[in-house]
Parts: sequence; C-alpha cells; structure tokens
Amino acid sequence: MDEKLNAQVPGRIKELREILEISAMDMASDIHVSLETYNKYESGELDIPISALNSIAGKLGTDVTVLMTGEGPRIDSAAVCRKGKGVQVERYPGYEFSSLAYNFKGRTLEPLLVRLDSSQPAAAQVAHSGQEFNYVVAGRMKITIGSAEYILNEGDSIYFDATLPHGQSALPVSEGSSAFAAFLTIIQK
Repeated sequence: MDEKLNAQVPGRIKELREILEISAMDMASDIHVSLETYNKYESGELDIPISALNSIAGKLGTDVTVLMTGEGPRIDSAAVCRKGKGVQVERYPGYEFSSLAYNFKGRTLEPLLVRLDSSQPAAAQVAHSGQEFNYVVAGRMKITIGSAEYILNEGDSIYFDATLPHGQSALPVSEGSSAFAAFLTIIQK
C-alpha cells in the first residue's frame, strides 16, 4: 500500500468508531491495548499490527479490507489475487505484507505474503486470537514464539498458537550478506 493510502487507515478507523459512537477508551479496552497506544494508532503515530487491525475491524463490524482500502470485499465464490496485485501495507519499516484474499467476503482466514528486511529494527512481538501458519517462500527467518526460537529456511513451515507472543525476523543466508525473507502466513481470524 502506498504511503498516502497507508495514512488513510487511521482516519477510516476513527471515522467509523465515531459514527458507531464507540469511545476510544472502549475500543482500546476491547482490543486489549492501552488508551495511549490506541490513540497513537488513530493518529498514525504508531503502526497498527495486523492482529490489532483485525480486532478493530471486528469491533467496528466491518472487514479489514474496508479499513485498508475504503472499499468492501466483493467476491463470495472465489477470489483470485494475481502476482503483485494484493493490497500492500508497510506495517513498519522492514515488514511489509500483501493481503492475498482482501476481496473475498466473509473470510475466516487472512492469507498474507510478508517481506522482511533485517536492515530495519525488529518489531515487538504480537499476540492475537486463533492460530497461525507460516511458510518460508524465500530466504531464512527466525520466528520467536514465547521464549522458543525457530530457524526456518526456504520451504520450511511452522503452525502455532497465535495467542502466544510471537515475531518474525529475516536472517542472512550467508555471513555478511544482507537479510531478506518472504513468507506466506495464514492467520485464523
């Protein structure tokens, strides 16, 4: 997603929250973040993790696609996403994802293609409801789940309880090389 579109997400969230007469305090409580953190999401000062974006969409009674694009999903039988055509979001520098099923109505899974760049600082771990599957498409990555660390190479996968704090980071393929990794993640909503 380009920066202009990315900057529109907090405004959409605030507008829908106000239309539905949900206080920022109630929203923060319902998605399990502090009011300060939530206010930073709405102001655009803090990037919104996909798990929080899904929780916010649920609380607002809408699809995450509406928050990301301003339009609702339209397909209910089969949604094709061509190479490079998913809705792209830079969650924070060094972590960008492309939503691969953004146009399918009533999704219960959120498939994302994620690109990691180790030249940027790693983000804090996140936790969300459901389960998650990661499949490494390119490069090497480290995934931390709770206190356990797993090194995954291209072709490796992991399935885990997403309520446990977790995070992914790219690892160099060889010593001294820059680290890039891409993985497919499927998150159960």
